[in-house]
Amino acid sequence: MLKDLILKNRSYRRFYQDETISLEKLKELVDLARNSASAANLQSLRFMLCNTEEENDKIFSCLSWAGCLKDWDGPVESEKPSAYIVLLTYSKGTYILADVGIAAQSILLGAVEKGFGGCMFGSVKRDKLRELFHIPQEYDIPLIIALGKPREKVVIEDVKTDIKYWRDKDGVHHVPKRKLEDLIIKF
Repeated sequence: MLKDLILKNRSYRRFYQDETISLEKLKELVDLARNSASAANLQSLRFMLCNTEEENDKIFSCLSWAGCLKDWDGPVESEKPSAYIVLLTYSKGTYILADVGIAAQSILLGAVEKGFGGCMFGSVKRDKLRELFHIPQEYDIPLIIALGKPREKVVIEDVKTDIKYWRDKDGVHHVPKRKLEDLIIKF
């Protein structure tokens, strides 16, 4: 059921690094994005697939991890993602970010269905990434999706006072969400 996939689709930041994801599985995830909606059907997204240790290390060096967890610098060796999908755009249309969001959600829901998890990154050292992979200037880099088999438990809870996510003493990642009745507005 879709709701089950959505509830399971959390921002995972620690993975079983030795659980690899094949290029074929990454292509299957991109195929979900390819078949998803696209504003004006422009299909302006392109995808760079990475699943080797060398490529992954390069991408890892370009990411900022979990801004709300001030005392955590990111996953340690053995907890890093096994693969990445770099979303690229080559046009600057009004709705390009809608396409990015739709594609990213499709990819992440597909990953969860396959027993993986992921995390979207907008906080990227884009110039460094462009240099490391020789990405031409005509492509923008709006988002990177880290993927792997999750090595952490993430739970959703009602917001008490703050919407910032946090980890407890057992390493469980807590994600506060506003209540449904607090989100629906009637005029």
